[in-house]
Amino acid sequence: MASLPSLPPSGTIDGGIHRLSQRVYFEDTDTAAIMYHAKYLHFLERGRTEFLRVAGIDHGAAVKAGDGAYAVTEMAIRWLRPARLDDVLTIETRLISVRAAACAIGQRILRGDDVLLDATLTAVFLDPAGRPRRQPRDWMARFHDLLQQDA
Repeated sequence: MASLPSLPPSGTIDGGIHRLSQRVYFEDTDTAAIMYHAKYLHFLERGRTEFLRVAGIDHGAAVKAGDGAYAVTEMAIRWLRPARLDDVLTIETRLISVRAAACAIGQRILRGDDVLLDATLTAVFLDPAGRPRRQPRDWMARFHDLLQQDA
């Protein structure tokens, strides 16, 4: 079976903050062309996924190898302004802190300079049985580098 072509990571990390641009499509909105509240979670997930890719962390390979996977265990969200059909949004993702088996992450969604959403969450690295496990050592080193850039 031929492997699928891979896309390069999306977005950039500058000063420890990853930025990813995404457009709001019709499928993301309600009948008033305002982005449906649950769709913000999809955008945040894309931001975290691309943050890991740009940081050089292959989360997908860890899942396939049976090493473990991240799961969001806690999230706080403040919706400040609505996104609308065709808006181009920027999803910002940054590490707040890192522990042996978990990361605290801050995320924002912006339209230009306007903050539309502010979120904080905890992502725990779990083994295939669903128990917390230490994050890979090389990932931890990269996370500490990113935390220093954001300081």
